[in-house]
Amino acid sequence: MALEALMSAFNELMQVQHMLYLLGGVFLGILVGILPGLGGIVGFSIMLPFLYGMDQTSALAMLIGMVAVIPTSDTFTSVLMGIPGSSASQATVLDGYPMSKKGEAARALGAAFSASLVGGLLGAIILSAFIVFARDLILKLGSAELFILGIFGLSMVGVLSGKSLFKGFLAAGVGLLLGSIGSAPATGEFRMTMDSYYLYDGIKLVILGLGVYAVPEIIGLLVENKKISKAEKLGGSWIQGIKDTWASRWIVARCAPLGAMIGAIPGLGGSVVDWIAYGHVVQTSKDKSQFGKGDVRGVIAPESANNAKEGGGLVPTLLFGIPGSGSMAVFLGGLVILGIEPGPGMVDENLEISYIIIWSLALANVVGTGTCLLLSNKISKITTIPYGYVAPFMLMIIFFAALQATRSLEDLMLLIAIGALGTLFKYFDWPRPALLIGFVLAGTIETYYYQAVQFYSWDMLQRPGVIILIVLMVLSIGLSVFFQKRSDKKEKLEKEARGEVEVKSDHNYTFITGELLFTWGIIAFAIFAIIDSVPHDFLGGIFPIVISSLMILFGIFLTMQLTSREKQQDVLNVALTENGQLTASWMETWKNFLILPVFLLGTWILGFIPSLAILFVMIIRTKMKSSWLKIAIITSIALGFLLFVSNAMTLHLPAGLIADTFFGVE
Repeated sequence: MALEALMSAFNELMQVQHMLYLLGGVFLGILVGILPGLGGIVGFSIMLPFLYGMDQTSALAMLIGMVAVIPTSDTFTSVLMGIPGSSASQATVLDGYPMSKKGEAARALGAAFSASLVGGLLGAIILSAFIVFARDLILKLGSAELFILGIFGLSMVGVLSGKSLFKGFLAAGVGLLLGSIGSAPATGEFRMTMDSYYLYDGIKLVILGLGVYAVPEIIGLLVENKKISKAEKLGGSWIQGIKDTWASRWIVARCAPLGAMIGAIPGLGGSVVDWIAYGHVVQTSKDKSQFGKGDVRGVIAPESANNAKEGGGLVPTLLFGIPGSGSMAVFLGGLVILGIEPGPGMVDENLEISYIIIWSLALANVVGTGTCLLLSNKISKITTIPYGYVAPFMLMIIFFAALQATRSLEDLMLLIAIGALGTLFKYFDWPRPALLIGFVLAGTIETYYYQAVQFYSWDMLQRPGVIILIVLMVLSIGLSVFFQKRSDKKEKLEKEARGEVEVKSDHNYTFITGELLFTWGIIAFAIFAIIDSVPHDFLGGIFPIVISSLMILFGIFLTMQLTSREKQQDVLNVALTENGQLTASWMETWKNFLILPVFLLGTWILGFIPSLAILFVMIIRTKMKSSWLKIAIITSIALGFLLFVSNAMTLHLPAGLIADTFFGVE
């Protein structure tokens, strides 16, 4: 059977149609990767609505093409601009950007792309080997083990998605509660819908992904309103960068498997893999003097690891139905849309699809790396465009993508509401990957819990696999807390030794007050979930009640931390470390955010297209001070493209109250 699956997968991979759609996914992945702050989660969220109606083979090829190339293409912004292209390319900035400033941008990009290629191929090989050797073990896993594995993934997210344990668990809890909205898996009762028909089917993954990630990043870049990059030409030698990767081949040989292993652990993903690889290469290097100043090894290590982690991340995603990262969480949603059920069945009845995914990943890595090398000069010029011109196009895309969930105005309303939540998460440095993974895992964990209780009752806690996973989970949490405390203590001693003085001001503590109010808002949401769940049957209400109770407990702990004078400066230091500054101007952030509800009001009254035209004019005129002729040309091109796509896909866009009232247009 395995040999037949191999041959069938190879034949499918060689089909012209599969190749064309794979190349299409690679191209889209490059476009998403070169825009800073977006990355795989936003890319997948934008692509998901367009999967409806596509055949399985074509849609799968596009998804895999994007999976493979985004960790490669996001290197452009990290190296050329010093802005992480995604969460998985943060560490690349530390040495890649200084190399660019020294005139060695081409060398840095050549090293990064070649390391990404090798890392991606190793990740695919590791995934292939895992499927072959672990197949029998996977098939023996029951609902009890899968339930504990889901909890294990959540625990890892809570610990490693940020420096605060309480924030991590609260963020995951918010995701779990949002994922619980709608019909309960066991009883079919509607939970937390507030009698809204729109929420009966729950919140759509597309809207949550766009709201939590795309909206906050676009608003943040609008606040800054700068040119994305000042680099017009690339310096250094591409060949030298490739030679550097060969000279550092043992670094790649260590960091790629490390990235694959981290990617295979549910909940870790891109937010930590590059930092772990970077820390490893610094700790194991004899000469550490140039790290952070433009050492090519500081580019090679994280790039090889973050590409390999995509292969590793597919292990829990495909075989257990548990996403290994934020982008894998949205990828998981894409598989479900295509009618592919991730889980143990992927090594049995769906073994052919598993091999198609693995080999497509390897092929897309090769194509994506070559394309990035060929297009680098052109792409680097695109990144010099001021963000005031880029933002309207990105808002147009996410609004259009969100509307494909149910084609109603409620899609935009929910997008803006979740966008506000995501903006607060970013502003107060709460881990957004934890929220997203909690949302995706909500239904899986609840379903496996009911099945485990039904099949095994409490005897499931005596199963060897369950015991092993619980022990690993407790050890991972304990070790993470221990090492975090030790790291914090070491950092504090180093600051004291350097004589650094922590500056305290009323403005800083206004930030603390804001975060305190935000925490209480999260607690209030948990209380609402309990009140809503109590009237339901036991099986229908127990899951949100347990999650909410734990959230209230962690919320109390976080409140105690925020109100403790000893802990407040630690919170401020984390905000300064993560965001570069304490705030990007609270008023500026929300003044720019108001663009979204104004657009919503305009769409309700005037319609989607007229409101979009006003949005383009408003942003480009206020941010770029462009001439009216230039604004008219840009707006016409954008709207013309959107109308072409919507007509080609026979998609309905909201016409607005005026058109509906006077012209009978719905």
